[in-house]
Amino acid sequence: MLYEFRSRVTGTVIMTADVAEPLLRALGKQAEPRGIITVAQLPAAIERLERAKAAALESPAAPIQAPNGHPLESQEAPETVSFGQRAWPLLELLRAALAGGRDVTWGA
Repeated sequence: MLYEFRSRVTGTVIMTADVAEPLLRALGKQAEPRGIITVAQLPAAIERLERAKAAALESPAAPIQAPNGHPLESQEAPETVSFGQRAWPLLELLRAALAGGRDVTWGA
């Protein structure tokens, strides 16, 4: 499933469910097919997402294990996209919507 986040002052941010749903939970929202973050809710939503991003930086992921149970060497480990990198487009959209005084909606 895809989530499409939008506001009347921004472009659209499209994310797959596996990316969008943890971000929605960090915002304190249910991962439902449709939703809204009102202008009044935007400051708290931005704050929550920033805190979740900071918390994700503080707790590093467990080392990736090879099939034989040994940790992979850094050159063997696949690159991963961090929570903060995934949150960035949504944070930018939320900030722009707040500056423009518009709600953010999403639909699947």
